[in-house]
Amino acid sequence: MLQAIYIGIGSLFLGGAAATVYFVARDRWFISNTRREAQRLLEEAKSESERIEKESKIQLKEQMLHSKMEIEREIKDKTRDVQAWEKRLLSKEENLDKKISLIDAKEDKVKKQEEELVQSQNKIKTEIELYSNKVKEAQKKLESLTGVTTEEAKRIQVEMIIADAKHEAAKRIKLIEEEYKEEAEKKAKYIISTAIQRYAGEYVAERTISTVTLPNDELKGRIIGREGRNIRAIEAATGVDLIIDDTPETVVISGFDPIKREVARLSIERLIADGRIHPGRIEEIVDKIRKEIDKEVKEYGEQAMFEVGVQGVHPEILKLIGSLKYRTSYSQNQYVHSLEVAFLSGTIAGELGFDVKLAKRAGLLHDIGKAIDHSVEGSHASIGADLAKKYGEKPEIIHSIKSHHEEEKPESVLDFIVQAADALSSARPGARREMLESYVKRVEDLEKISHSFPGVERVFAIQAGREVRVLVKSDEVSDEAAVVLSRDIAKKIEEDLSYPGQIKVTVIRETRAVGVAK
Repeated sequence: MLQAIYIGIGSLFLGGAAATVYFVARDRWFISNTRREAQRLLEEAKSESERIEKESKIQLKEQMLHSKMEIEREIKDKTRDVQAWEKRLLSKEENLDKKISLIDAKEDKVKKQEEELVQSQNKIKTEIELYSNKVKEAQKKLESLTGVTTEEAKRIQVEMIIADAKHEAAKRIKLIEEEYKEEAEKKAKYIISTAIQRYAGEYVAERTISTVTLPNDELKGRIIGREGRNIRAIEAATGVDLIIDDTPETVVISGFDPIKREVARLSIERLIADGRIHPGRIEEIVDKIRKEIDKEVKEYGEQAMFEVGVQGVHPEILKLIGSLKYRTSYSQNQYVHSLEVAFLSGTIAGELGFDVKLAKRAGLLHDIGKAIDHSVEGSHASIGADLAKKYGEKPEIIHSIKSHHEEEKPESVLDFIVQAADALSSARPGARREMLESYVKRVEDLEKISHSFPGVERVFAIQAGREVRVLVKSDEVSDEAAVVLSRDIAKKIEEDLSYPGQIKVTVIRETRAVGVAK
């Protein structure tokens, strides 16, 4: 802008040479002005450079000071750690010196003890030699006086040690048996439940089905009916299951209630004989058969009352006793079993001078719980006791029913009579699917095995071979040895015999002292 103004002024007032002079002066002034501006900028740059340099030096000094402080702090920390380690090392050195001193003292003591031990060993050797010589002399004198050699004395001593060991072993066995009795009972229950599970199939096949023989297989279709209506009607009316399969000319009736199975069996036989098989006729026949069975059950109950000579029994109990005609246990008919127990109870009561009628009544009613134990929870003894209480039986009869399998402890004479009669009826040879020959053979083998042990005087196999009672000589078998003997006999029986269930071995030792007054 200034240049343009100068040019304009020069061209107006001076012109020509004047303009030239003007332009030279102008250029000089411009150069001078530029130099001053450059000098100013240079001084400003120098000042800024000095300022920056000062700030950099200040920052550098600060950083150096900070680094120095950090290094000094680290040196202090390291010095403190080194001092601590030095203290520890000094302490350990002191402890080590003490331990070395103790070890040196102990070494000196051990050396002295070794010297004393060597002296003692030499002294003992001398004494042993003297003692051995004296023992040999004493043995010679003892052998000459008693007539027993050293070997024989050793044998006697060994026998005494064995006898003591057996005595201690018997005590230990008795203690172990007491300690593990509860655990053994649990294991026994587990084993029994496992055995029941394994043989459940066979039991169900025998005890929960009945069969009806058909004239021909064509009747199977008529029993099933159109779309299965006949078979559904039979199952609904009787409460059982019908199985019609490929078995030729046979219909299987399945159910836990023996009376329902009997009603179904007779109903099917009656329907086959009648020839009319349809839901209406089925209901009519089943109802008729059920009434006949109820009447028959009542008659069986009345007949049992008459045979036993018991009166005043509740009608519902009569039905329960009669229904036992269709109940079995281990293939033994429970109706016949109840009559046997009643007669045996009366006979035992008569011999003991007890109330015969009361004993017969208790014996007849002892298993009434089995009539409904398939539909009511609990053991048949508890169920029977509850039924007897419900229908007004005497408290002593109720207790005898509940205690005949020792679910409650037997207390009265009646309880023991019923328990004994039940055992006699159940355990007699042949009562529960057992051949007489095998029974006699097992009893003989049991007695023979028991007699083979020393000290046994007499043996009795009782409870149909389920228990062996061994009488021993009290002067030959001690109480502790009796425990060992019972286990040895049981082990021998396990090894040599094959038998169902278990066999109890009871060893009886009796000591009698007799005095005569004159």
